[in-house]
Amino acid sequence: MSTFQKLREEERETRKNLIVEAAMELFSQKEFHKIGMRDIAKRAGISAAAIYRYFPSRDDVFIEALIRHMQTVEALFEDNIKAGRMTLDELALRSVDYLIENSSVFQMMGHFMITGRIQPKAMARFNEMQRHFLDLLDKVNHPGNRLVTHAIYASITGVVMAFRNYPGRSPEEIKRHIHRLVRILVSVFATGQLPLEMDSPGGSPDAPPEDPIDQTTSAMS
Repeated sequence: MSTFQKLREEERETRKNLIVEAAMELFSQKEFHKIGMRDIAKRAGISAAAIYRYFPSRDDVFIEALIRHMQTVEALFEDNIKAGRMTLDELALRSVDYLIENSSVFQMMGHFMITGRIQPKAMARFNEMQRHFLDLLDKVNHPGNRLVTHAIYASITGVVMAFRNYPGRSPEEIKRHIHRLVRILVSVFATGQLPLEMDSPGGSPDAPPEDPIDQTTSAMS
């Protein structure tokens, strides 16, 4: 590649990065469906027509942003897995912590998972990202049993979706509650049993008293 070509490629990557960063900034301020390509272009400081040279649709912009986030996290997981320092429990807890702390990333994931409204090429990239994370789960849990891995992945994301906006609780209490639930899931999948500290009437010793969700569950049973 000539020096001129390298400069052109570097310029292209710089502009792509500006577009992705602009999209993430907007998504932290506005609802997903209210953000258009013109909004992203304006925030990135380029023309609306120019943005299509780099991304064919808004979905492609957000998928690129999502993939870059997940690649950073997965790189940390992979290093620890290769060194034998990562258990299923640690992988699950670090994953939920990242989703809790990066709400815009989780909202994008939720949008693509729930609505399915996404361009085919962008969906292919999103599915590829999910498969890579499933590969990581396979390595620390049940190699070769992809169905179990799917169940673990669905359970982890489901817990975050169900309780990340737990009413009447502080962020610290929500995180603690999600951690308890994830540890239960991991223990059941790995051993078929509840964690020792929860395998008793009343459950976890630091469970919040008179939990409104627990009351609803009791009333229905």
